[in-house]
Order: sequence, then structure tokens, then C-alpha cells
Amino acid sequence: MDHAQDDVLLQTFHIGKSYSGNVVLRDVNLSVKRGEIHALMGENGAGKSTLVKIITGVVKPNTGSVTYEGRPLNITHPSEIFDLGIGIVYQEFNLMPDLTVAQNILIGREPQSWFKGFLNERKTIQRAREVLEELECGIDPERKVEELSVAEQQMVEIAKSLSYNCRLLIMDEPTAALTENEIEILFRILRKLREKGVAIIYISHRMSDLDAIVDTVSVLRDGELISTRPYRPDQKDQMICEMVGRDLTQQFPPRPDYQAGPVTLEVSHLSGGNRLHDISFQARQGEILGIAGLMGAGRTELMRAIFGAYHKSDGTIQVDGHERVIRSPEDGIRAGIAYLTEDRKKDGLFLGLSIKENMISASYDQFSRRGFMNDRRAEKAIEAYGARLSIKMHDSRQAAGTLSGGNQQKVMVAKWLCSQAQIMIFDEPTRGIDVKSKYEIYELMYELVQKGLTIIMISSEMPELLGMSDRILVMNNGRITGELCREDATQEKILQYEMMEVQANGAGEKSEIR
Repeated sequence: MDHAQDDVLLQTFHIGKSYSGNVVLRDVNLSVKRGEIHALMGENGAGKSTLVKIITGVVKPNTGSVTYEGRPLNITHPSEIFDLGIGIVYQEFNLMPDLTVAQNILIGREPQSWFKGFLNERKTIQRAREVLEELECGIDPERKVEELSVAEQQMVEIAKSLSYNCRLLIMDEPTAALTENEIEILFRILRKLREKGVAIIYISHRMSDLDAIVDTVSVLRDGELISTRPYRPDQKDQMICEMVGRDLTQQFPPRPDYQAGPVTLEVSHLSGGNRLHDISFQARQGEILGIAGLMGAGRTELMRAIFGAYHKSDGTIQVDGHERVIRSPEDGIRAGIAYLTEDRKKDGLFLGLSIKENMISASYDQFSRRGFMNDRRAEKAIEAYGARLSIKMHDSRQAAGTLSGGNQQKVMVAKWLCSQAQIMIFDEPTRGIDVKSKYEIYELMYELVQKGLTIIMISSEMPELLGMSDRILVMNNGRITGELCREDATQEKILQYEMMEVQANGAGEKSEIR
């Protein structure tokens, strides 16, 4: 008897999928064992998401088959996966924010009251509490989901899967929006699930995740399965080479020779709501200004306030030495400011519209005259930026929502390049994209500062901040707690400033660091 085969929970055989002649998956054979964490790696567009959609019944393959627990897996509707013990936690959560945690966990399966047609709320809360206690996450099942942090919402998604007696859990970029402490809590839960025999398919672009939890790793490239092997930390370079199809000798491009010029943006004593307190700083032409801070420090609120998407109660903003009144994103665009949001799906793109419509959405005035669109000029710009950013698309009429995450990010970059903005705010520019796409974004950032643009970059990835920034401002609790030049910046110094508690003493003065 083949005991190794008995351990196999899920298998795909010769899976192939294409759309309009474009091959997305080609002859993919994958095996996932009980009680293992199996990482699925590959750059954006490699076919990872399509393979998962085939496993969960969202997409039908053109060729091949899937077996689960030794039997053919024929799913006619995605909702059937829960009854089979298959759970999936997407990067964008599938929760109802106005309902309670308990209602989300047991949605559609709430215990019934002895009154016909009525739900038993007490039993619903109790059952949800039992599942949450199993995860040791301490979330109150009676809280509304809209009140939870991103990490807590992720735990609710996992709890929902476990409530179906989940035997296979699929996770797509689970650590993308979590702090280091929240990531460690998640890893502890995943290890416990592994000990209970749950198989986990783990999709991530963070190499650091692999060291902590992964047993096996499979690499996809251009729709083909390149390798499957037990994970070893000393094979990371080989994995990257397999993902991109070539050696990537360094994480960041060589830093070109450029110098910071005059001040292009000056923020003075800016405050807003209860999140921003008396913030002043300058950004210069031809520099990359990094913004560091733990989650909740106020980094995104600050950048949104500068762009006009967050209410300012006090303070001034000068662009090229002239004070600008910026009360809306339209004002921000007119001032020559671009804001690449951290959530490209929610705030950055119109996913149902075409690539062309997205690219020119911030610059209609430049491509139209007297209300009529100059299609030839717009297509020329789209073709140029599409080629420069290596956007993988059939043509500009393709819906932005059909692109991979990395290509969506590039479309958002192209949108702001079309606007001819001189101050580019990048909020988590490489979150959820692959190694190759990251490198291309870094090359573009260097190209832009060489042309004299100002780049302000928020990043939660310490290597990215240290590798790309000319200066780094550190925030905590809505204030700037420190500034570091490129030569002096270290991970330890940034962390020290991130943890500082600063109190205001009068107009803009700060007390000693405690």
C-alpha cells in the first residue's frame, strides 16, 4: 500500500486553460498533502489565481482534471466547496461589514429557533465563539465586522472556513496588509491547523513568509509548473530565477547618479481630524522621500490630506513656492500631485472599465478638445506607457479587472504618468506584486526622479524603504518623530523612531523622546 499516496489530499492532472487563444495554464500537475503548508509562488500573471479558481470551481479548465480525497472534484457552483471542507481566504475579504462576526461566520447556517422561520441568535453567538476560541484570537463574536482591523477580519475569514470542518485552506497573499505582530499571530494559527492535518495552499510574494511556515514550494511561470520541492531557505535565489526566467542578481536596480533640487512641496503645521497633528516637512525635486511608520501611524491619512482626499483642519501646502488650496482630489491633480493609492482595486482603478479608460481617467483635458476625445493621441500615449511599463494586455479595450495584480498596478502608474504630475505619491507601490514587477517599478521610480519629478513613497517593507529612499521621515501617532538621510538610515533607527511617543509643547514644538 502506498502510504505517501494516501497522504495526498488534492491533485491536479494536466490542467490547461486559455482565453481567446491566450494560454494561462499549460499541463499543470500539482499534489498537496494533508498537514502540509504548500506555497504557490510565481510572478503576477503566472497562473496562480487561475489554478485556484479551477480548484474551487469558479473557472472550468479546458483540459485536465482535479481529485480531492481520492475522488474526482466536480464542482458545479463555488458554494459547494464549503460542504467539501475547502476554504479560501482571498486578498480582498468576502465579509459583510454591517453584520456581526458571528453572523458572518455562520451565514446561511445559523441555528434555528423553535419558532419556525426565526434564528437562534444565542446559539449562533455560542457556535461562533467556539470556533474563534479554537483559533485563540479573542474576537468578540457580537462585534460588527466594520469595527475590526484588517488582521481581525482575516481571522474571521479563517474562522468561517473552519466552521465548515475545513480540510483544505487556500490563502491568497494573507500577510499583505498585516503588521509584523499580526503576521506572527497568523503563522501561529496556521501551524496549529497544520498539526491538526489541515492542508494549506499558501500564495505569497513575501519570501520572508516561507522561512516561518512553509513545507513545500511549487513555482509557476507563464502558466507552467516549473518545480515542486521541499522548501529550503538556501534555495531562494534559485526560486527567484525560476519565477522570472532569469538570474536576478540584486533586489534593487543600481542607483543612478542624480541629485535633489529645489523644494517642490512644503507642508506646514498640517492637522486633520484626530489622526494628524501639526506636521511640517519638505520634499524636493529629483528625490525619493520615504515615509515609514507602523500601521495606524497616520502615513496614508497624511498623503490623502495633501492630495485632497482627507479633511485638513489646519496648515498650509505650497507647491513650487506657491500656496495651494487643496480641498479635493481634483484640486490635488490641478496642483500637479498624483496619488497612487495602496488599495488599487478599491480606490485606484475602475475595474469594470477598459485599460484605456483607466489610463486617461485623470487627464481627460489633455486628450480632449471642446468635449471631444482625441482617440489617436490617447492611443499613442497608452501604447507608449503600456510598452514602457511592460503591461501584459490583449489591447487597451480589455477590462482592467481582468489583469493580474502586478499589471493592474502598472495601469495605475500609467494613469498618473498620463496626467503629467510632477509630485508622485506612491502608497505601498509594490504590495502584492511579484519580484520582477517590483524591480520594474523601482526602475521607473529612478527614471522619474532623474527627470526631475518628486516621489514620496509610503512603504511597510523595511528593505524597500532603505533600498530606495534618499531621505526617510518616520511617523507615529499622527506626528513626524524623526528624519534620516540615506547614509544614516538603518532598520534599528527607523524602528526606534516608529516606537517613540512625542507630545506637542506649544506651537509645533515637541517634547523629548521618552
